[in-house]
Parts: sequence; structure tokens; C-alpha cells
Amino acid sequence: MVAPVSLGHFTGRRSYSRSPAARGGAALSIRQLLSPAHARSGVAARWTASAATTAAAAPPVAGVVEETEWTVPREQVEAIRSLNGWVEENMLPLLTPVESAWQPHDYLPRSGEAEAFAEGLAELRAAAACLPDDVLVCLVGNMVTEEALPTLIYGAFQERATFISHGHTARLAARHGDGTLARICGVIAADERRHEAGYTMASAKLFDVDPDGMVRALAHVMRGKVTMPGLLMSDGHGDGDSDLFGRFSAVAQRAGVYTASDYGDLVEHFVRRWRVADLEAGLSGEGRRAQEYVCALAPKIRRMEELAQRRAGRGEPGMARFSWIFDRSVVVG
Repeated sequence: MVAPVSLGHFTGRRSYSRSPAARGGAALSIRQLLSPAHARSGVAARWTASAATTAAAAPPVAGVVEETEWTVPREQVEAIRSLNGWVEENMLPLLTPVESAWQPHDYLPRSGEAEAFAEGLAELRAAAACLPDDVLVCLVGNMVTEEALPTLIYGAFQERATFISHGHTARLAARHGDGTLARICGVIAADERRHEAGYTMASAKLFDVDPDGMVRALAHVMRGKVTMPGLLMSDGHGDGDSDLFGRFSAVAQRAGVYTASDYGDLVEHFVRRWRVADLEAGLSGEGRRAQEYVCALAPKIRRMEELAQRRAGRGEPGMARFSWIFDRSVVVG
């Protein structure tokens, strides 16, 4: 069972599953966390990377591969609650007005008009026929990464990463002559950029409220590495393929859709954006060690990337099949 508030703490449980349908847990928004009803209802909050996640008490679910339990000091939850008015004033303006929000039919043929739909579909297929298989693999893999996000710091990294990957896919689609796909990937990338802005602003504010907790949370996320939510992606074939995400990542790296160099740039960007190197007041000994670790990380990632590239250059490229392009093989190394 997930316990409600106890002894001045929030407690809870989170489960991880290889099957998206079997996963127990959902992201908790700041607005939801601020509602006292959530504390009374037995929904729990977790302060990992200075944000909140929830998991409702539920019977065991088939496919769960890992469970963790946590206890959150009340003062850390209060740091989140302190953002109440600030969120409304600074983050709600990031929402796109309903009148200008894009819809799929802005870029795809309307199914209600039979003749026009058939013609539009034929045009889409003709344009897509020129796309190489590695771009198609990255296109589908990018879509799988769009899942609920558990933390603010992780959210900022993940949204910027997907902004980059969708943007690069848009450029590749345009280069190969598929203008419609390029525009679709472009508007998705723009959405990801707005999402990134929200997570980044909230994290920056929390660095002001609790610099020690945030820098330790950032180091915690970095030590675990920022893995896309598609880590547990499945093609639905039920063959127990545990390396599908690894093969997709290798294709994305080779195609230039999302690379280790991009990851190093991400770390450098957020260290600079959140002024991690400038943190002084309020840091504990553990906080200062976390600060040193995070600030030295980007150069370390780049050195590791250079070594990996040299090793890859000495070996023979590998091949891998992907069911979503009809089991055709793509170079992965």
C-alpha cells in the first residue's frame, strides 16, 4: 500500500515495467501537488530531482521489473508548494492558445473527403518513398519517447533532447524531399521547445528556493544518466527483445538525429542556464561535491564520445532489423 502523509513526510511507491500498459505511476503536475486533496487521497509525492511523482496503490501488475519506495521530507515538498503563485504568473503564459494550437489535419489529408483523402495519401506516400530507412527508424523511435515525465530536472533534459531529435529529423526529411514530414516534425520540435521552457523555468526557480537540494538532485539524475523514456520500447512482437532501444539509439547516433555530442551539449546548457557553477550560499558539503561533479561532466562526456568514435572507426559496422520498416536491415555502427 502507498501510505498518506505520515510523521511530516510524504511516502510512496513507484513501479517500472517493460510494458507501457502495465506501468503503475503517473507524472504529478505542480498544480496537482499543491492541492491538499492529493495528500488526503493517499497519492504520494517523491522529491527525486526536486520534483514529484505519484503512484496509486494497486494490486501487483504483470510485467513490473523493478519497484522503489521513498520518503520525502516535508520541507522539500514545501519548496514545491512555494511555487504556487509563481507558476500561475510565469508558466501558464507558455500554454498555446486553443485558437492557434495545431491539429493533425493541418498537415494531413482529411479522411472525411474520400477523393481528396486518396489523393493526399498518394502524395504523402510518394514523398515518403524517398526517405532512407535510418530516417524512418528515427522517426518511429522518436514517437515512442513521448511518454509521461517523472521529474522537473529530468523533464527539462528530456524535452530539450526531443526538441533536438525532432528538429534533426525534420531537417533530414527536408533534405530527402519530404516537405510535409519536415513541417510535421518541425511543429512537434517547437512544442518540445515550449515544454522544455516550462520545466527549465520551474527548475531555475527551485534552484533559488533550495540550491542545495537542487544541485544534489541534478547530480543524482546525471549519475543515473538521462535515458529517454523509450528505454523500454517494444515493437509488440513479444520476442523479449531487450536491446531495441539500444539499436534505435545507435541508428540515431549514426544518422545524426541524436548523438552523444548532443548529450554533452545538453549538460553544458543546463549547467549554464541554472548557473550551477555560481552557487555559493546554502550549499552543504554534499552539495558542493555535487556541484563539482556536475560542472566537470560535459568535458568528460565529450572525451568519452571521442574515444567511442575512434573505436567505432576501427571496427566493422553492424546491421540490425527493425519490424516497423518491414524487417529491413539498417546500419547501426
